[in-house]
Amino acid sequence: MARQSTAPVLPALSPESATLDGAPQRIALRRSVAIWAALAVFVLTATSAVFACLASHLGASQAVPLTLVIWAWLTLCALRYERARPVALKIGAHGLSLWGRTGALLAQGRITGCSQWSGRLLILALRPEQGRSRTLLLAADALPAPVFRELAVLGRRGAGA
Repeated sequence: MARQSTAPVLPALSPESATLDGAPQRIALRRSVAIWAALAVFVLTATSAVFACLASHLGASQAVPLTLVIWAWLTLCALRYERARPVALKIGAHGLSLWGRTGALLAQGRITGCSQWSGRLLILALRPEQGRSRTLLLAADALPAPVFRELAVLGRRGAGA
């Protein structure tokens, strides 16, 4: 017997969706279990590869401390990624804006590129009015399904697909 979800059904959010004052609403991004699992697998794979290479040249006893340094460095990089990731986004009439955990605007621009892997991963390129473009990696489990679909459509439109 299939288990029914008790999660509320959210309406599709479009650039025209707005709060009572007419401004588009911010959409909270959750931590992605899929991204964290992939990151953990990467850290473990890279660490074991470093150990295998060092152990063959230096011996296992000398390879362990260097391997632990690499593991610590990769783990700190993963934590830095977590602290720098956006926690909210806002779909506006002229593009997308990303907000950090302190409420500061991290990036804003129109969507100029899109790559999608099935219904699980979306990569968007944001182009601000001035400056370099920024790449945004979104996993499907990080935001509500209607928002993910809306961003995929906006991404395909922005990329000219």
